[in-house]
Amino acid sequence: MSPPAEHALLPKLRQQLERGVLSRREFIRFATLLGMAAGTAYAMAGVAAPVMAGGTLPFPAAEPGAKRGGKLRVGEMVARMEDPATYNWNEMANQTRPMLEYLTMVGADNVVRPMLMESWKASADLKVWTLTVRGGVMWHNGEELNAEHVAWNIRRWSDPALGSSNFGLSTFAALTELTGAKDPKGRALRRPLKNGVEVLDSHTLRLNLAQPVLSVAEDCGEFCTLVVHPSFKPPLSRNPIGTGPYTLTELRVGDRCILKRVEKTTDGRDFKYWGGEVYLDEIHFYHYEQDNQAAALASGSVDAIYELSVEQIELAQSIPGAKILSVETAQTLCCRMQVDVKPFNDIRVRRAVVKAADNPAIKKLVFGNHGTVASNFHVSPVHPEYFPLAPVVRDVAGAKQLLKEAGYEKGIDLNIVVGNNDGPWQQAACEALRDQVKEAGINLTVTVVPATKFWEIWTKVPFGATSWAHRPLGTMALAQAYRSGASWNESHFSDPEFDQALSDAEATIDVQARKAKMQKVEQILQDAAVVVQPMWRPVFILASSKVYGYKAHPARQMQLNKVWMG
Repeated sequence: MSPPAEHALLPKLRQQLERGVLSRREFIRFATLLGMAAGTAYAMAGVAAPVMAGGTLPFPAAEPGAKRGGKLRVGEMVARMEDPATYNWNEMANQTRPMLEYLTMVGADNVVRPMLMESWKASADLKVWTLTVRGGVMWHNGEELNAEHVAWNIRRWSDPALGSSNFGLSTFAALTELTGAKDPKGRALRRPLKNGVEVLDSHTLRLNLAQPVLSVAEDCGEFCTLVVHPSFKPPLSRNPIGTGPYTLTELRVGDRCILKRVEKTTDGRDFKYWGGEVYLDEIHFYHYEQDNQAAALASGSVDAIYELSVEQIELAQSIPGAKILSVETAQTLCCRMQVDVKPFNDIRVRRAVVKAADNPAIKKLVFGNHGTVASNFHVSPVHPEYFPLAPVVRDVAGAKQLLKEAGYEKGIDLNIVVGNNDGPWQQAACEALRDQVKEAGINLTVTVVPATKFWEIWTKVPFGATSWAHRPLGTMALAQAYRSGASWNESHFSDPEFDQALSDAEATIDVQARKAKMQKVEQILQDAAVVVQPMWRPVFILASSKVYGYKAHPARQMQLNKVWMG
């Protein structure tokens, strides 16, 4: 198969690289989004590329001496497996990734590569995308993956009725149109475009988007875009048909999830995995709350853990043979307020909370010298489109004045709900916020609920502290969290000017122009005082020395195809 033709915008990217207005890392990120092979982009930027498995495979090369066999025992919270498109824990996706796969794969280097989709090509205006489905991919039931299967998944993700967070991603939102009607809360209703997804032949399909989108390839690797067979009916755990090298043999929520290598298809044929050599025979997930995961590894109960909390780094350093790995990320904590619920429907109250907070002090208290201070607009310095707004400055007197104007001269009682789903540091951040805002007359109660319970109520509480995972692009996070009508818009923020400004930024490939457009997007969100967002944090993971190929990923994805046991 011949490689796709070069996109019309790539010469502009090369010019920006040569003039020094685009960093090498930014060039690689944007060039791959436009369909350039990752290895070619690395070479063009003059950067050494990670060693890959070969051909068009998205997996890193196995370390020397890799051998087949054995089982990997992972410590993480074991969750239910209902519908991958509506997952709300990353642990759910980690349990599923060895069975179901994505159209694309974003590696630990934050660069997107083809997975079930072999290549993609965009029109010059970024509104028409042609996707080529990888050939020779076998489902566990013996069928071959084809374009109709992929189209079925994309249409499903683009249906507002599903309630998937994927609908908040720019690609799938752009496959819808306004109906002209509104829901009971006055929000505009949308429906799928009639000709948004076209199947051209058995392995080619076309997306006809309502507006330009740059992030199609990265949206297709977001954690809720696991590709299911068209026969899928939830729960996945009852009939897990996938394309990955493993299948589910046992699931006990809150206890264990056991995956084993697929040897035979359900129709009795030998299963041939498209992705090359896979080394582990079995993958076991055992349920440990985050503050117990390092201890489980120290005791020999597991071989690797989902995440090492910053409070336990010293403990981890004392474990013989344990390896600590870390990566800088756009992981964050958003102490967000629902803008249509009293008293937060009064912007003066929200701004008083924001002004009374001291983000640098919270970051310092919780993460010390790790991580980066954030400024309440949910775009990180690691994002290529980040525009550095002026840092937020604490102003207790200003907060008191705003409360007085809002009718709370004697103070106000508030409650924030936190689940510690990423560790006790979240509670510590909320308690630091509580102590800070008290000086302004805000009496903040911190309500801690179990992590599993939090994910049942996170979109319902008026004031909640939610951990948001890393997205490769800032626009992806903003689209899911703040765009009007998005399923994960937990703050209920809705601003047509913000939506349009975000769409304008998403459609812009020129890096300097894109960053300039992001200034407006970020400023609108910061001025709306929707969140207190103290920090961007790194991710730490821990593994036994007998585990090879286990890498820290900024989105905490476990990519286990090339992991092996020594």
